[in-house]
Amino acid sequence: MYKSILVPTDGSQFSDAAIEKAAKLAKELGSKLVLFYAAPHYEPPLASEGLSAPNWPKDRESAKKEREDHAQAVLASAAKKAKLPNSTLDRRFVVSNSPYEAILDAAKKFKCELIVMASHGRRGISGVLLGSETNKVLIHSKIPVLVVR
Repeated sequence: MYKSILVPTDGSQFSDAAIEKAAKLAKELGSKLVLFYAAPHYEPPLASEGLSAPNWPKDRESAKKEREDHAQAVLASAAKKAKLPNSTLDRRFVVSNSPYEAILDAAKKFKCELIVMASHGRRGISGVLLGSETNKVLIHSKIPVLVVR
């Protein structure tokens, strides 16, 4: 039914629940699981008089390395949660300021037939005003999306 399943993660406990459900589904269907992380593109703030940014890398290469290390750590943790053999797991990340677009692009690029992702459970006005990446994926996806609560 689904040969390849995309599971976006941000390293949160909500994402962990989605990973576990997706891994169970992948195991039952014999599907490949693509763990995906959209790393934010951070630029160090400009330091002005009286301000400093001691935790920011001093150059772009350091920032790139830190971002890649963090992404790999998030994906390694997700792989542990999935508890699937490496032959059925794929780990991918991109740098993007628009996670929902990166998720949709990844689903297309890796030929995924299902996206499984967490709902952060926002309700009321905060859900309307803030929106969520899950909601944006639901609105724009051309493939099925399974939302895990």
